[in-house]
Amino acid sequence: MEITGGNSNEKIHWADVCAADVDRGVKHLIATGITPSGPIHLGNMREVVTGDVVYKAMRAKGLDAELIYNADDFDPLRKVYPFLDESYAKYIGYPLCDIPCPCGKHKSYADHFLEPFLKALEELDVKPKVLRSSELYRSGKYTEQIKTVLENTAEIKEILERVSQRKLPDNWVPFYPICKGCGQISNAEILEHDPERHIVKYRCSCGHVDECDYSKGEGKLVWRVDWPMRWNALGVTVEPFGKDHAAAGGSYDTGKEIVEKIFGGKAPFPVPYEWISLKGKGAMASSTGVAITISSMLEIVPPDVLRYMIVRSKPEKAINFDPGMGLLTLIDEYSRVAEKGESREYELSKISDVATDIPFRHLVTVVQIAKDDDAILETLARSGYNVSNRDAVIKRARRAKIWVEQYAPENVSFTVKEELPECAKSFGDEEKRAIKTLVEKLSKVPVWNAENIHNAVYDTGTEAGINPKDIFTCIYKAILAQERGPRAGWFLEALGSDFVIKRLSETVN
Repeated sequence: MEITGGNSNEKIHWADVCAADVDRGVKHLIATGITPSGPIHLGNMREVVTGDVVYKAMRAKGLDAELIYNADDFDPLRKVYPFLDESYAKYIGYPLCDIPCPCGKHKSYADHFLEPFLKALEELDVKPKVLRSSELYRSGKYTEQIKTVLENTAEIKEILERVSQRKLPDNWVPFYPICKGCGQISNAEILEHDPERHIVKYRCSCGHVDECDYSKGEGKLVWRVDWPMRWNALGVTVEPFGKDHAAAGGSYDTGKEIVEKIFGGKAPFPVPYEWISLKGKGAMASSTGVAITISSMLEIVPPDVLRYMIVRSKPEKAINFDPGMGLLTLIDEYSRVAEKGESREYELSKISDVATDIPFRHLVTVVQIAKDDDAILETLARSGYNVSNRDAVIKRARRAKIWVEQYAPENVSFTVKEELPECAKSFGDEEKRAIKTLVEKLSKVPVWNAENIHNAVYDTGTEAGINPKDIFTCIYKAILAQERGPRAGWFLEALGSDFVIKRLSETVN
């Protein structure tokens, strides 16, 4: 993204463009929000990290800004999702905050999914003020706004029908009571409204007739009205949201007119974003099971790398996430960016307590060689890495181990054989001559590191008149009983000179 001024082009980050475009001289509230109806996945992360990046860019410009996360725990359970048992069928339509926790360890269904998400936000260095829709409704925060909505239903209906180009029922009212008969957030027939007492009389589809007090949160507004109401009540000035809401005639378009004409307010500065898709499976969604939770991803990927994945892409650009080799490429890319330490992408991604000095690809090799934590530290120290921060190194190594176990392609996984494999006992004379030369060279390298090992193989190829690729094949056969393996330099460096020289010597004896 470029901003041109005079005769020069100055490249600035997309978040800084947002920060430059918002109103000056006002207190800003950047709002993010997700419904905790299921595991909060990596795709959801784009909303909160986008909000956080814009927040940090605004603060860097000296703007008075605050970041909030609104947990939409007052939404109803829509259906029995694939991750739930059938016993939850009886709770369909209930507010998420009033449904029992699936594991029995949390206050509610909503908290069951919110708790790991909020912990993940801490790791990602996202520190919003956390609000809950249920508490806001039930505390009376939205009482006056709901009253205004009910008194202006006809005008709101006209706006929605005109802007979204869809027909609503003649008796449509944008308020759903929580039925005292069936317990569901009900698209009930509204019979009366007493604005002085904040009371709505309704007839639910279950047949129950009763009253609800919206000042106590005994009902909620429909989404397309709830959203602009929230902008007005909370004072939201900036908000990222998914591309579906940004479509022509979508929620943002209707919300913009509602907040202006009904509440006399102003729509927030929009930051629409594209989806994060899972490679080969499509857009992530808990309801379809196509998702990786943020918590499970943080078991593998350093949080600053996940931030970088969001930071480096403009919000309107789709992200296709590949948890296999694509993830290693992403981590390598971030390592190069971090090493330079100059870019705005790095500034907005960096988390101060995250260790990034040991290449993740190297750890992928090491954790498949070393059997325990002490062996991992010993192997890394032998390769010249600083392992004084034991906890940070082991945490990073465990991430690599989980990645190998869950996402690594077959050509990356390997097992070092304890004995010389049968396939390495029948090398031809030319191969044995090359291996013998290689052993001599490896015995004399000044420092046992990947570069010197790599050079020794190529020098051997030149002297022996054999393709270095064939030498590498012999090495992999001798150690792994396969023709291919991890990057040879790092691999042999991690194994150590004693083991490598001894094993290769066995092939020529």
